[in-house]
Amino acid sequence: MSSCITSNPSFGFETLAEEVAAALSSSIAGKTVLVTGVSPGSLGAYFFTAIAPHNPKLLILAGRNPSKLSETAKDVQRASPHVELRTLQLDLSSQTQVRKAAAEVLEWPEPIDVLVNNAGIIAKTYQKTVDGLEMDFGTNHIGHFLFTNLIMLLQSKSGPRVINITSREHRLNDIRWEDLDFKDGKVYDQWRAYGQTKTANVLFTVALAEQLGPQGLRAFSVHPGSIMTNMVQGVSPDEIAAFQALNKELGVKEAADPASEFKTLSQGTSTHVVAAFDPALDQHNGAYLQDCQRAPEGEVEPYAVKRDSAARLWKLSEELVAQKFEY
Repeated sequence: MSSCITSNPSFGFETLAEEVAAALSSSIAGKTVLVTGVSPGSLGAYFFTAIAPHNPKLLILAGRNPSKLSETAKDVQRASPHVELRTLQLDLSSQTQVRKAAAEVLEWPEPIDVLVNNAGIIAKTYQKTVDGLEMDFGTNHIGHFLFTNLIMLLQSKSGPRVINITSREHRLNDIRWEDLDFKDGKVYDQWRAYGQTKTANVLFTVALAEQLGPQGLRAFSVHPGSIMTNMVQGVSPDEIAAFQALNKELGVKEAADPASEFKTLSQGTSTHVVAAFDPALDQHNGAYLQDCQRAPEGEVEPYAVKRDSAARLWKLSEELVAQKFEY
């Protein structure tokens, strides 16, 4: 008996987003989809380019920089002239700005069917958000936690989904429960900080599935693979050396030739499309996906999928945004 939980067991590492979108075209049609982090050259932007030809009802591009949003919108519209687009200014590092953006979404008549929390940063040095949180954690997790809950998708009638884009770099750090901000930056490590947020993305997925699964919401976390996005291209040789040293310290096995693991943008967003639209996943709420399938055993750290840790992170996140979300 096959252990595949998706509709297409042949899809894998090299599968293109366009192939997945074509296979799931009927599930894309009529959907309203909101994606964070859609600057030109990003995974979010490519995801929209891949699904736009398949008659979604509305694509909402959310990001911090209005000019970059406009540029991406023009690129998508140029390839798919008939698709309806909307932009949303969203600065995930500011809870005030997140609340403002969420209020705007709630004024729109269209229910959101799919939310892809795709935005992410890697701070090179210790920084704080305007709310006093370590920048990576405040942006990559808390911003998405607050935005997702404020616009909760339960009004969708077509099986709402939340997709949290994580990374296998969640293996670099569990949640630092007693010291989220690295002793106010005194013991800051950019890769451990990033790893902490990627663990948070997975735990947030587990919590959403646990709390809102009974009400019809489905949540999935996605490791897209290693892709030469703008964020990755900005990493210096010294930062790469520090990353490799940390992997060695933690005993993480890397490929003999790391370059052989890199994907194209199309390959990198193929799992986004599976997570967002594959109806076969409805029976596997909370799953962690990579290469268009459920990740093999050993690819996700046990601490990132513990239900008690997911519940603890939810409570901690509520405290950090000073608002409870109970469903």
